[in-house]
Amino acid sequence: METKLTELLNIKYPIIQAPMFLVSNVGMVKEAMHCGIAGCIPALNYRTLDELRIAAKELKSAKTEGGSFGFNLIVNKSNIKYKSQLEVLCEEGCDFIITSLGSPEETINQAHKYGIKVFCDVVDLKYAQKVEALGADAIIAVNSEAGGHRGSLSPDILIKKLKLHCNIPIISAGGVGCKADIDKMLMYGASGVSVGSPFIASVEASVTEEYKQACVDYGANDIVVTERISGTPCTVINTPYVQKIGTKSTWLEKLLNKNRKLKKWVKMIRFSIGMNATKNAATKATYKTVWVAGPSIEYTHAILPVKDIVKKLIA
Repeated sequence: METKLTELLNIKYPIIQAPMFLVSNVGMVKEAMHCGIAGCIPALNYRTLDELRIAAKELKSAKTEGGSFGFNLIVNKSNIKYKSQLEVLCEEGCDFIITSLGSPEETINQAHKYGIKVFCDVVDLKYAQKVEALGADAIIAVNSEAGGHRGSLSPDILIKKLKLHCNIPIISAGGVGCKADIDKMLMYGASGVSVGSPFIASVEASVTEEYKQACVDYGANDIVVTERISGTPCTVINTPYVQKIGTKSTWLEKLLNKNRKLKKWVKMIRFSIGMNATKNAATKATYKTVWVAGPSIEYTHAILPVKDIVKKLIA
């Protein structure tokens, strides 16, 4: 399966194991590399810079031929660790960095000095053209079928629009749970795919067995969009708890969001509360089950090792 993505990262298959908050870890990425795909971890999964540095060193020493590894950076002001995280990754080295939620200009400029490729999350053509002009190596096209924070355009519309107007490789993110889905994204014009939700129910994932089993028990029809995590639409499994608390912002939040001075603080508070609830649900037993996932869990029928999940994607 040779594409521009396999050429860029020297991998066997055009697949990136997507970076997932709380879920992704070194063990998952090691297995991904052994299977001939790329793996990526959010830098924010590490509380300290020392922990991030240790992870980068470990992955660098474990890298195998045909595999690749990278990290995801939140590059806006909400991530106060951004500059120091970028510095650590440049010092230790990795194959690629995926940027999210902000301008990737500084990341591109710094990473390229160390031979690190930079891929940028986008949800529309306007931003895709901006990151291409800044020197991005590829675009992560986040579509309406992605898990977590998603785009608004369907995979076919988004990929075809980007393909028509951009000259760098397009990596489709969202809506991939089997090989047929990958073939479809490549047919639309993508050079590869970023796959997240199917790897939640992996043996190596850093979440509770309850979360993993939920990805087995629930399906595409059980995925809903909620504003109760970060204030921005996010896809979660429609558990009884999610049904109880609802998926819309409260009347007070809506009222305060209309105030320019207060809007930023309301979003910060909502984000903090939502992320804490998500972390608790993912890492320990709790009745407050806010589990982030996308509709591609439809193809998840058992908790499996990463290597078996990859086999399902390429066979």
